[in-house]
Amino acid sequence: MTTAPPTPPNTDAAAFVAGLRRLKAWSGLSYRRLERQAAEAGHCLPYSTAATMLGRERLPREELVAAFLAACGVRGAEAEAWLDARTDIACGPTPALVPVPVPADATPAPVPAVVAPSAAAPAGTMPWRTRWTLVGAAATLVTALLGGATASGVFTDDEEVYETRTSVRL
Repeated sequence: MTTAPPTPPNTDAAAFVAGLRRLKAWSGLSYRRLERQAAEAGHCLPYSTAATMLGRERLPREELVAAFLAACGVRGAEAEAWLDARTDIACGPTPALVPVPVPADATPAPVPAVVAPSAAAPAGTMPWRTRWTLVGAAATLVTALLGGATASGVFTDDEEVYETRTSVRL
């Protein structure tokens, strides 16, 4: 491993998995050795899972990519580049921020305002990351409300049972 590891492609899932295959070839490790290296780095990567991951053209889960990178010996900024490329393929690239033009006669704001460029998302649509953040926030709110209602006894029946009749037929 005297050369630098391959760089991650961020075009599509098939190219990303092909890049992971190149990374495995670069490391020179067998699937069994990858499993042991991942365990030594504190990850869980069964050899069969690694083989299946590299045999498909679907985007692997982020935890598997992180374990695979650690097993191959990729650390720091190189590992972050691979994980960022995986996230960009899964969620779409993060839009670049551009400064908002400020009229000359306006007083400057203490913090410069930035917005995403209009080309990143068509008008009337929300970026995926923002949409899923809102869905997660709504789910958390509903869970908290239902949990509070359950804890306060709103859903319980307060009538006491005075007599119970059962019938046992043999």
